[in-house]
Amino acid sequence: MRRTLIACTIAAVMAAAAPLSARTVNIGMSKCTHDYSTPYDVDVERDGISFHRTDGTPAKVFLHNGALRVDGRDVSVSSDDAEALRRYEAGVRQVMPEVAVIARDAIDVGFSAMTTVTASFADPGSRSRILEKLNRKHADALREVDATLGQGHWQAKRAQNLLEDSIGDTVGELVGTVTGEAVSAALSGDSSKVAALQARAESLDKSMNKEMDARSKRLEERTDAICPRLNDLAGIQKGWHVKLADGSLLQLMTIKPKTDHDHDHDGSSVASE
Repeated sequence: MRRTLIACTIAAVMAAAAPLSARTVNIGMSKCTHDYSTPYDVDVERDGISFHRTDGTPAKVFLHNGALRVDGRDVSVSSDDAEALRRYEAGVRQVMPEVAVIARDAIDVGFSAMTTVTASFADPGSRSRILEKLNRKHADALREVDATLGQGHWQAKRAQNLLEDSIGDTVGELVGTVTGEAVSAALSGDSSKVAALQARAESLDKSMNKEMDARSKRLEERTDAICPRLNDLAGIQKGWHVKLADGSLLQLMTIKPKTDHDHDHDGSSVASE
């Protein structure tokens, strides 16, 4: 019976204590006509935009003011394609700062959730230390966004893992202290202490869901504002006739039809991206 009580207590607490694994920030992409991604890292500079990758060909594409260079070689394009490349460059320059704002907001959501859980559940002996670590890592993550996306540098893998890498060890530390408190309450045999801990967990879980939903809505509004720009970029790419040495068309972004999953949930999940 006591083992069952321990398990139930821990389960109730962990639902609120691990927001990164228990829930995500759902960012709606309702105004995007397709699913968009890019296989490239992107650097936006004053003298042009570089698309580069370590796997796949071409490895590097550089464009500026209608001129195109692929893997170090100039590529001749028609006047229509040159104009399309100019429009594409301008569109990427407009999108990058907006992506940086969304990244900052997503980081704020994730760290806010962790701070709330820590303040509610961490034992007094470790609470201050964990909160201090969270504040430090929060600031570091925002600085990294400012130094990368904020300066026009997109690294796909790093952008996806930034929040998880920044907050991962703190989650583990918090889970440990919360689990210890849950076990202690259950082993004490004090039913009122167990009930209080479970009630606190359930109350926090509800308030967290409400807060995350509200913040997700604000992020959704920002991504909805970006979608028309992404749609335009996709349209430009579909319309140009820029061919590579092997005869294939130049593709800087991957354009895929929305899946049934996208329509059901009307968004993409980003770990709180």
